[in-house]
Amino acid sequence: MTMAAAMEPPIAARPSVPRITHVEIFNDFASAEPVWRQFETPAHLATPYQRFDFLLAWQKHAGKAEGAHPFIVVAYDAERQPLLLLPLVASRENGMRVASFPGGKHVTFNMPLWRRDFAEAATRADMDALLKGVQSSADRIDVLALLQQPQSWRGIANPLAQLPHQPSANECPLLIMTPDAASTDRVSNSMRKRLKTKEAKYKALPGYGYQHATTPAEVTRVLDMFFAVKPLRMAEQGLPNVFAEPGVEAFLREACATPRAGGYAVDVHALVCDEEVIAMYAGVTDEHRFSMMFNTYTMSANAKYSPGLILMRSIVDYYAERGVRSLDLGIGEGDYKRMFCKDDEIIFDSYIPLTTRGRLGALGLSSVAHAKRMVKQSPALLQMAQKLRSAFQR
Repeated sequence: MTMAAAMEPPIAARPSVPRITHVEIFNDFASAEPVWRQFETPAHLATPYQRFDFLLAWQKHAGKAEGAHPFIVVAYDAERQPLLLLPLVASRENGMRVASFPGGKHVTFNMPLWRRDFAEAATRADMDALLKGVQSSADRIDVLALLQQPQSWRGIANPLAQLPHQPSANECPLLIMTPDAASTDRVSNSMRKRLKTKEAKYKALPGYGYQHATTPAEVTRVLDMFFAVKPLRMAEQGLPNVFAEPGVEAFLREACATPRAGGYAVDVHALVCDEEVIAMYAGVTDEHRFSMMFNTYTMSANAKYSPGLILMRSIVDYYAERGVRSLDLGIGEGDYKRMFCKDDEIIFDSYIPLTTRGRLGALGLSSVAHAKRMVKQSPALLQMAQKLRSAFQR
């Protein structure tokens, strides 16, 4: 869309009557928890990244460390029944109050938690009523920066896509898994044969096997390996270590150890042997989607036989056999991602000004994001940006 469209006034006269009649703002997780828990049922629509326990762990550690304050929006109908919960945090950026989704770089998808029937029928008038409620809050938010939103989820269009928006800077590779399909429909027969040959090299290692970590000791062992090895891998690539930022390790350790029905708030998978953890992946999941968050593999000689690909094949099969319909490997391109994921999850960003001061801020944020997308989609510009980043980190 054009930049002018991104600056369209958020509150406009619409002929339809909105179902949203009241908006309430909660400034702490505890006050919002009773309503939030109501939305974590099959009658509601949400991604696994917006679970209460997952985002609470982020706020307690990483969010608090970066100065983010809860700004949780709940919209109700005329009978005072909650229709949606929009989890946000507010922070000050360049003199403005900006509200955005919690979770930062560690979340792939952001979306409100919806009552399913409302999400299916929500109109632009409803979205304007939601914005008007946020706009009238005593917190005086200047800009809503609503990033990395899926265009649809579980076949239902995201109602927030009715607001001004633009494509996100990065793509998200996606694997669709058809129920009862042959395993070679998920991972080709030729790739399975190649990986089976490679995996034969590991089978001589004492204690070798694939593991879905289901005990605190198993989770701790895998995470200890991750936090020791990941900084070395990122340094090899000339990338900043986002996992060393204040509160991030504590957040991930708590999320990976917080129980939920059928597992933890974050699922941890690994290839292990008695001597070491060879490779690991961790991500969030529900009955429809596994979404990878972070991964790494050993620095030892055991790295030579593609342990990450072997583990990914095992994870694909693990979730497919349990009826999960799709799997993604997180934001951004990567050769290994395209070996498994042939489609893309369409995601978008919205920068919505709520005050006069916010208009210029929203335009600036939108322009920067647009420029990032241009760089990411141009091999020449991307190579130049990577060289500059490496030079500044020396």
